[in-house]
Amino acid sequence: MKKIIDERKDIAFYIKLFPFKSDLEGYEKSKSIVCEKSLTLLEDAYEQKPLPKPKCETTAVDENIKLAEKLGITSVPTLILPDGRLIVGATDAKTLITSIEH
Repeated sequence: MKKIIDERKDIAFYIKLFPFKSDLEGYEKSKSIVCEKSLTLLEDAYEQKPLPKPKCETTAVDENIKLAEKLGITSVPTLILPDGRLIVGATDAKTLITSIEH
């Protein structure tokens, strides 16, 4: 994501945190990231670093889970392109840029 943002100023990412229902730790981490609005905490979570407890009350993570269910999204990461196409799983920057352009 960072590589694409550095390379292409016309591409933006909107991140919706969507932990699996059975992952209580991931749910709490997601809430912490949302409360702090922190890309650094998101990166720390991917690196399996401990995160602070959520510092706010938020329903955003629950709403994201409901949205994912409604859209039939069951894998993380899943990217939704502007034209509605889904890309499931990790994708390298070049492939993603090509997908966005076509």
